[in-house]
Amino acid sequence: MEAVKLAGLKPAKVFAYFEKLCSIPHGSGNIRAISDYLVSFAREHHIRCVQDKAGDVIFYKPGSAGYENHPPVILQGHMDMVCEKEPDCPLDMAVDGLDVTHDGEFVFARGTTLGGDDGIAVAYAMALLTDDTIAHPPLEVLITVDEETGMTGAKEADLSLLQGTRLINLDSEDEGVFTVACAGGATVVISLPAPRRAVYGPCIRLTVEGLRSGHSGVEIGQKRANANKVMGEFLGRVQKLMPLCLTAISGGTKTNVITGSCEATLVAMGIRLERINDVARELQEEVRREYDEPNAIVRADDVDALGGNAMSTQDTAKVIALMCAAPNGVQAMSQEMPGLVQTSLNMGVVRMGETVDIAISIRSSVNEEKLALVRRLEDLTAFHGGTCTLAGQYPAWEYLPDSPLRATMVKTYTDLYGKAPEVVAIHAGLECGLFKDRRPELDCVSIGPQMHDIHTSRERLDIASVQRTWEFLLAVLKAL
Repeated sequence: MEAVKLAGLKPAKVFAYFEKLCSIPHGSGNIRAISDYLVSFAREHHIRCVQDKAGDVIFYKPGSAGYENHPPVILQGHMDMVCEKEPDCPLDMAVDGLDVTHDGEFVFARGTTLGGDDGIAVAYAMALLTDDTIAHPPLEVLITVDEETGMTGAKEADLSLLQGTRLINLDSEDEGVFTVACAGGATVVISLPAPRRAVYGPCIRLTVEGLRSGHSGVEIGQKRANANKVMGEFLGRVQKLMPLCLTAISGGTKTNVITGSCEATLVAMGIRLERINDVARELQEEVRREYDEPNAIVRADDVDALGGNAMSTQDTAKVIALMCAAPNGVQAMSQEMPGLVQTSLNMGVVRMGETVDIAISIRSSVNEEKLALVRRLEDLTAFHGGTCTLAGQYPAWEYLPDSPLRATMVKTYTDLYGKAPEVVAIHAGLECGLFKDRRPELDCVSIGPQMHDIHTSRERLDIASVQRTWEFLLAVLKAL
């Protein structure tokens, strides 16, 4: 396996496999091709593997000479990626590979997310599995499906097929930072009735765009505005000026992404576009001032139409009221770990079809706070005449005071680099929580190379960090 677009980057085998993975569409929910490729890879290299019904793949490799009888180590990552792209990107990420390239410092994909989260874990594993010169104990490599949309693979994986009790998760994005605990979460989908009828009158389009977006766990505390919430406020202020009938609304595509843009079209009675744009300019300045959003754009435009199939003013008002009333962003900070977000929500997706659906991701390291927010959203939904569905629940991964794996990894890192790593808990979710919930004896640590702006089209993978993390991983396996 040799890289083409990433030729010359080191470690060569890791980047070669990563480039191959980038050529296969593997967005969440579209993983069959990538899962089957991993199975064919195992057959080609005579590696024992198991593929379950969900598409999870487990690889097994005996220990190297002298390490055959050591306790096995589990390496774990996920094969799916978040698919986001620029508006003018021509790629269909459901069927097209990524346009991957590099600038000597970072690997990135033109116009789309890169999928370094978590393709680099899979590439590391493939390079390890095919290299017989590396010293290591027996390896059990678990690559799961659909981590980004509810950790489906981690929930369905048959953990009885794994004998190891030490698990290194390769799904972190900050080099030199060891994650040893994480938040649990859930997704709440609110559905409001959206009966429509022909309504005649002038039409306008409201747009919120230019927001920074980002990961709803990693960047939720970094003063990034949510376009769906800004749109709710925009609609609410315009509604005070004139009756509104909503014809369409669309914001966000993933619940775990802070929404960067939202668009709504509506029929407005007694419309005066200049008054609406006065509201837009005022709101735009507020967003730029109150958040770290220097490029925020809020505007209104005429639509070349006279009326359309629209919701009634009463039903429109309910949608607006709920969008405005639903909590969003940081709700509580940890008292034990300064600077760590404890509980948050992200209004990730708003869509209008037969119903108006609002999907909200909840994260918390305190289970009671998570459940309290679920109940709060259920009460809000019932008050506004909607229905509420709870999905994608996963438990928190609690800190383990006595972790031999963590101690070995910290010592190895300190010996290599002359300084201790940072050991943290994070607000994002990791599959370790699900594994620990089912196998309490597991000792887990999560690491990874440096990445920036994951879950966005600006995603970048640090080339030198990939090399250093590879060298560290090999040193850890030797130490184990």
